[in-house]
Amino acid sequence: MELAVANEDVNLAAFRSQIPLSINNGKPAPGEFDGPGCYRCYRDGNSVESCGSDGIVGYETLDAPPHYDFYANTVWGRQRRFRPSLFQLHADPEDSSPPPLYEETAARQIAGGGSSEEEEEDEPQSEPTRLGWVQGVMIRCMLNIWGVILYLRLPWITAQAGIGLTWVIILLSSCITGITGLSTSAIATNGKVKGGGTYFLISRSLGPELGGSIGLILAFANAVSVSMHTVGFAETVQELMHENGAAIVDPINDIRIISVITVTCLLAISLAGMEWESKAQILFFLVIMVSFGNYIVGTIIPASQQKQAKGFFSYRADIFATNFVPSWRGPEGSFFGMFSIFFPSATGILAGANISGDLKDPTVAIPRGTLMAIFWTTLSYLIISATIGACVVRDASGLVNDTSLTTDDCVGLACQYGWDFTDCINNNTCTYGISNYYQTMSMVSGFAPLITAGIFGATLSSALACLVSAAKVFQCLCKDKLYPLIGFFGKGYGKNDEPLRGYILTYIIAVCFILIAELNTIAPIISNFFLCSYALINFSCFHASITNSPGWRPSFQYYSKWASLLGAVVSVVVMFLLTWWAALIAIGIVVFLLGYALYKRPAVNWGSSVQASSYNMALSYCIGLNFVEDHIKNYRPQCLVLTGPPSSRPALVDFVSSFTKGLSLMVCAHVLIVSSALSETARSSSHVTWLNQRKVKSFYQGVVARDLQSGANILLQGAGLGRIRPNVMLMGFKADWRDTPQAAHSYIGTLHDAFDLQYGVCVLRMKEGLDVYRSPQSDISSGFDDGQETNRTSVGTEPQLGTVFQKKQGKKTIDVYWLSDDGGLTLLLPYLLTRRRRWARCKVRVFVGGDATRKEQQREEILALIKKFRLGFHDVCVLPEIQLNPRPGSVEQFENMLGPFKLETTTKQCSDSEPQRGNKQPWRITEQDLERNRAKSLRQIRLNEILQEYSREAALIVITMPVGRRGICPSTLYLAWLDFVSRDLRPPVLMIRGNQENVLTFYCQ
Repeated sequence: MELAVANEDVNLAAFRSQIPLSINNGKPAPGEFDGPGCYRCYRDGNSVESCGSDGIVGYETLDAPPHYDFYANTVWGRQRRFRPSLFQLHADPEDSSPPPLYEETAARQIAGGGSSEEEEEDEPQSEPTRLGWVQGVMIRCMLNIWGVILYLRLPWITAQAGIGLTWVIILLSSCITGITGLSTSAIATNGKVKGGGTYFLISRSLGPELGGSIGLILAFANAVSVSMHTVGFAETVQELMHENGAAIVDPINDIRIISVITVTCLLAISLAGMEWESKAQILFFLVIMVSFGNYIVGTIIPASQQKQAKGFFSYRADIFATNFVPSWRGPEGSFFGMFSIFFPSATGILAGANISGDLKDPTVAIPRGTLMAIFWTTLSYLIISATIGACVVRDASGLVNDTSLTTDDCVGLACQYGWDFTDCINNNTCTYGISNYYQTMSMVSGFAPLITAGIFGATLSSALACLVSAAKVFQCLCKDKLYPLIGFFGKGYGKNDEPLRGYILTYIIAVCFILIAELNTIAPIISNFFLCSYALINFSCFHASITNSPGWRPSFQYYSKWASLLGAVVSVVVMFLLTWWAALIAIGIVVFLLGYALYKRPAVNWGSSVQASSYNMALSYCIGLNFVEDHIKNYRPQCLVLTGPPSSRPALVDFVSSFTKGLSLMVCAHVLIVSSALSETARSSSHVTWLNQRKVKSFYQGVVARDLQSGANILLQGAGLGRIRPNVMLMGFKADWRDTPQAAHSYIGTLHDAFDLQYGVCVLRMKEGLDVYRSPQSDISSGFDDGQETNRTSVGTEPQLGTVFQKKQGKKTIDVYWLSDDGGLTLLLPYLLTRRRRWARCKVRVFVGGDATRKEQQREEILALIKKFRLGFHDVCVLPEIQLNPRPGSVEQFENMLGPFKLETTTKQCSDSEPQRGNKQPWRITEQDLERNRAKSLRQIRLNEILQEYSREAALIVITMPVGRRGICPSTLYLAWLDFVSRDLRPPVLMIRGNQENVLTFYCQ
């Protein structure tokens, strides 16, 4: 045979095994290949798995190389590929049944025919408009920052605070927004960002509770900002009308009318779609840049006579020096008064992030565009405040005749340049100068109409950006369904998913605030809302960093968690320094919305840093408990409850929850018996969901074992974490023990194992049984009573059935038969029950055995002991009659109960009875066993007679459970004791045996 040379092509496909096709239409059978790069339908006919790849050509393997589809939530235009599950790689191809504890992931459930929450029902008809970082973020942010404050208030703020403090105000604002920009960049690059902007970033980082509250506030603040920028535009138009002698009604109402007309036009542009809105923004940007150039040229051109009369003298060192220091005037004349008016002009940094759903690559566009916008706008503010402060005096009359030939009685800096504004300065009637004339930049510029156009562009672009931002943020919030009654506004229209209803709502809010018609009043209102959102953005970044979650991996590395914390603290401090009452209102709204979300607990899971922090805290506290020794005063009954599927025994779950809820650990355990016919799985998620819906604070733990005793032993030894581990095991009573003696033996073996591991043990019996239904595959059910079978609904859809333990018990009694001292657990559990509202009106009666001659003395002794424990039990009854022999009829019934389990032996066989019983029937009872345990048997028979006499009408009977010696008391005899003592009783019976260690103390240390 000749071997192929190295450079010859080898067709590996020729070596593939021939895959038989199913007879049905010649298609591949489930679980078989369908060619390279195909998808495999694995046995169940639902799960679609990738079965071949370009990376592993020529080999028949289900393993798949890395692929984008395996990590994406949605894939457009083609069928999504899924990586094979570990079960599919590991299991025998001939056996399609999954392991008992196998649980499908969310992604694989989607593959099986479900639908993702984030997947659209239909593919988009065409690619929506997407924007780059320049047009989508930088220009948008710059336009929003260059708002009405720049043209109409920055010269006035410079006159009030002086150039020096104005720079401080600008830099402080830029410091806050810069740190927030860094934090926003870090959050935006920690995963794929969708629509919703700032709300999306905060909610996915801090969770729906804080995210939802700040989302509402942010949407409202943007809506109010629309009114602020629109009023600024209307002020300019009204000023032009006034200069030309035109008016509609009066100045205030003119501003209102113009503002409403303007915001209506902006609404029309928004309704036209993002394409038109984006084109309008570019036009506004060009207009503003031209106006800036016009302004700089105007400062260089020598001042005319008319401009000098209005206070403009070109660049002068002495004007710069005079205007460098503050000159506070009016009620707003303070540093923080000026800061509150200026700060809204720096809040536009989120304009780009707020349309994150319309960006091509938000993780690149948001950091780059936001930080560049902050840099250029800060530089422009510093330049304009310095140039305007170096060219224009604070006060001027505007009258060309106010010239001065002498400077003896002249007041003001203009006297040095031949102008006398003394009269208007002394009378406070000056109408020009940077302290009095809001349109100073128009007066200084080379061509005033271009500044007016710049004002129009800045105000309208900012108003338009805020209108879009408010609607987009609110739409995302509505889609998340965190709050009621707002889902109506979440509907989107068109290929860009435009929030038309959100636009209209924003329009209505803006019109309401336009009625104020005073720019200086509107600006401080929104300052606190934006500062609050900035504080939460910075805190989100800090919190995500400090939790050290492996999921926090932002690609933007130029941030500091401590700078983010500083930004959050400074934002909160500035809130109170600006307007303390507005800060309290803003924080109050956040707290109220947060409380509502915490109460409702929205059913969303976004992997927030709050979840990571909860894990860190829980882990830290668990480890910290290792350094603390146990103390009787801190004893809590931490319960391992053998419920099987919790939904099958709701009464047992409710009873244990009634004294552990909010107090101690509760673990619902499910032992799944291995069998060939096994089809039901012990899926954790479905049982936990049922517990959560029932508002039971419990963990769930399922194990697979060959029998009940083995599984319970695994749970007894392995359940819990550190010192947070069970110390009490609770079970339901096995009512059908006489039908299944082998299962009864395993049941009693579980009790013995619990005693060996120093657990307290409780067994609950109810007359009507505990089981709602019994699944034949769930063999742990055989460890309890039969109960009545109902519809065998699957675990995930099992209804929430009511039980007696969910009802108020009224003025009944809890009868405690404290017949043997087990450390106090028999008293502690009834006490914990009475602390619950449903049991609070019940009276606890304590029954003890005693001597007829010392009955009263013994009662006082027990009462004194209970009083030292501070349990609040005052009714103690001594029962000397418990020492009497039971009635013959009761004894006969007990013997009849044991009859089927007796081992018949002759005298010669007595010595060999143990080996005979131990081989295959260890539950058999010999005469020797009966004789050795006769006293205990008679005591249980007599106790049942006592219970029938005293406790027929009790709400609950609590008895100290007898202990059968291992090897001395056969399992069926032990179960007969438990059965007979609790039989024919209407109230639920709880049999308790502590581990003989103190759980009560009357000492304080």
